[in-house]
Amino acid sequence: MAYVINDDCISCGACAAGCPTEAISEGEGKYVIDAALCINCGACADVCPVGAPQAE
Repeated sequence: MAYVINDDCISCGACAAGCPTEAISEGEGKYVIDAALCINCGACADVCPVGAPQAE
C-alpha cells in the first residue's frame, strides 16, 4: 500500500527531497504522493518534521 500525506503537511518539501522514486510533488496546499510510483519504503515519513506521510 502506498503512503499518503495527511492535512498536517506544512509544505516544507522534505518528503519530496527524501523520496527515492520521485513519487512526491507539490499539490494544492500540501504535498501529494503518486501511488503508482510509491514503493512503500517510508523514507518520506522518516524525514517529515510533522509526521504527515502515513502508510495507508
